[in-house]
Amino acid sequence: MKIKTGKYLDIINHLPKEGQHIFGYQEDEQIVVYQAYNHQIADYALENQTFGGAHYSYNRMSWIKPNFLWMMYRCGWASKENQERVLAIWIHKIDFENVLGQAVFSSFNPAYYTSHDEWKKELNQKEVRLQWDPDHDPFGEKLTRRAIQIGIKGSLLEKFGKQQIRVIEDITEFVKEQKAYVDNGELDKLLVPIETVFKPTDEDLQKRIGVD
Repeated sequence: MKIKTGKYLDIINHLPKEGQHIFGYQEDEQIVVYQAYNHQIADYALENQTFGGAHYSYNRMSWIKPNFLWMMYRCGWASKENQERVLAIWIHKIDFENVLGQAVFSSFNPAYYTSHDEWKKELNQKEVRLQWDPDHDPFGEKLTRRAIQIGIKGSLLEKFGKQQIRVIEDITEFVKEQKAYVDNGELDKLLVPIETVFKPTDEDLQKRIGVD
């Protein structure tokens, strides 16, 4: 596995305890995002290092998550149906930021839009959705801190799936190994990717998407 890991109990001390933050595993000019799929989609993605094949559809919205534990909460540590394989997807930070620049909140929030009509217009025009949801600890319990997930569809999803991906890595075995420690309550043994806070270089974008 290319991703460097560290002890969960050490890493959580270096992350914000509250607020809305984007954090993920970063190296130089790249950041990792996660998705979970069934075996057919995952096998194709790994073999071709792109998304496609008979079992994958570009005519839907696909959600990416830069936060490892948020992905674990959503896929049940690779135990949910059609989410049995967890993929780590390496993309350039500039491409990730460009995706964020196209994002519209998936539900109306008066803190970011002057009117419901303004939000609805953007929702109809843009192909990226953004949600801030409660982050979760390894046991799936909600935290005060909020984590981001990003939905992509249409032409931007095709660009992501066919052009922007640098590497696709299967981390399912690592996930299963760590799940055993969680199931046994052995958080002192739990390893997670060494994640750090990511902030878009554009300060206006930070405000527009609600980054603290």
